[in-house]
Amino acid sequence: MYGIIDDTFAKLSSENIAHSRARSRTTKERSHGRDEYRRYTVFPAPWEIRQLGWTDACSIGMVFRERTVNGKTSQELIYFVSSRPPKVRKIAKQIRDHWKVENTLHWSIDVTFAEDTSLIRKGSGPANAAIFRRLALSIVKQDQSEKMSMRLKRLKASWRFSNLLQYLTANQA
Repeated sequence: MYGIIDDTFAKLSSENIAHSRARSRTTKERSHGRDEYRRYTVFPAPWEIRQLGWTDACSIGMVFRERTVNGKTSQELIYFVSSRPPKVRKIAKQIRDHWKVENTLHWSIDVTFAEDTSLIRKGSGPANAAIFRRLALSIVKQDQSEKMSMRLKRLKASWRFSNLLQYLTANQA
């Protein structure tokens, strides 16, 4: 599938994305000390994608991101398949909203559990640890009895079994 999508966008690129069915949108943002440039391009899904079993595919897309932080520039190219029609503004908003959720979740988990410094590396250990971190985060987030950070709630639960039990049972009807 990657090859089909990559070939489609390579052809569009050689046509300078001037194809009548391709839609593009460019955004530029400056915030938090970084500059971000994004170019979203969407195109109706080729029939080959549907032949691969993606029967609901309506569009394929590409996002090119260029980000500059403290003078250092990085670039990223992402392809996607969508069941949505190829309306670039809507899809661009949905992608940004998805990234916001992902970034918020990652930030919460990293601050609460220091996930980026985890030394769990073997086998399915990292995936299993990630599942338990997300479970623990959802449990402490549900508790509204005290106003304190997620990290402090996690620590409090580890200090006493009664605190852990409070978090585990607080939201039962």
